Amino acid sequence: MGMSAGGGGGVSSDINVTPMIDILLVLLIIFMVIQPTAVHGLDTLVPQPPKDKNQQENPNDRTIVVQVLSNNGRPAYKINDTDFAKDGLTPKLQEIYATRAEKVMFVKGDKDLDFQYVAEVIDFGHAAGVDNIGLITPRVEAGQ
Repeated sequence: MGMSAGGGGGVSSDINVTPMIDILLVLLIIFMVIQPTAVHGLDTLVPQPPKDKNQQENPNDRTIVVQVLSNNGRPAYKINDTDFAKDGLTPKLQEIYATRAEKVMFVKGDKDLDFQYVAEVIDFGHAAGVDNIGLITPRVEAGQ
């Protein structure tokens, strides 16, 4: 802040805004450079409704659903309603997905079962070469 004394008008004060403008311009340039590299969110795939009602009534035969069921606190495994032992899941999934171009699998777990068993099935799917793994959750009714 500069002050001048003397002269005909008495004491006057002027703020020197040039350094402030220089700082603001430097900050503006920094924010413009940082902005394109900022993370905006996650990419997700949103399910689309079927175009044809017949398609909704007839489920896809190629859909693979691995179920993790609670059997007295211990997990039981099924692939499309066929029972499998835990050791047999990975070889069967590798056999199923060996010839498929579309590698999509769904995992459905019981609500009373620990999530660690569902996570193991997801790891089995990744080991079998499955690209996309979805989780099937129960539908919650309004008001619950």
